[in-house]
Amino acid sequence: MNLPSKLIEDAVTEISRLPGIGKKTALRLALHLLKQHEAHTEALALAITRMRQEVKYCKTCHTISDEEECSICKSHRRDGTIICVVEDIRDVLAIENTNQFNGKYHVLGGVISPIQGIGPEELHIESLINRIDSAKEGEPVKEIILALSATMEGDTTAFYLSKRLKDKGVDISTIARGIPVGGELEFTDEVTLGRSIMTRVNYSGQ
Repeated sequence: MNLPSKLIEDAVTEISRLPGIGKKTALRLALHLLKQHEAHTEALALAITRMRQEVKYCKTCHTISDEEECSICKSHRRDGTIICVVEDIRDVLAIENTNQFNGKYHVLGGVISPIQGIGPEELHIESLINRIDSAKEGEPVKEIILALSATMEGDTTAFYLSKRLKDKGVDISTIARGIPVGGELEFTDEVTLGRSIMTRVNYSGQ
């Protein structure tokens, strides 16, 4: 892409590094920012800089936070006896948006993937073990929910965690997997449909 300005070209190159942003979209964004009031562009740049420099990771659950410990971990309204284990921060946001979970979280920071060279030691697994052990002195952890992706890597990670946690005296559960609301059986893949059959629940409706 030949541009008349090296400055715009540099901006386009950096913007296009963002996921899902191609060169054409990056150019539109760069030109849009160029047309904006200078104060707006400076505010955006400052917000991004502050985010990069000041956002922390919660020392307890490893999600993003403005402080050493996130608001969920500090909240006395959340049920600390239930910990939902997720792959990354986006999963925390997705579950929170449902307004159906009142426990706390633990972000692994990924899943076990030998192909990508990611082993258990690269994940926040030991801190989860320590969290369960230390909680026995105060509010004990009673249940661990494994809310991991329905992939080979996710299943491998869930299996590994279940082995590590089996002697910790906690219940281990996983999120249900099945037909999405509004979905039709004929368009559902065989694996999902098979798991829905295998993990069927009692129907009490009339």
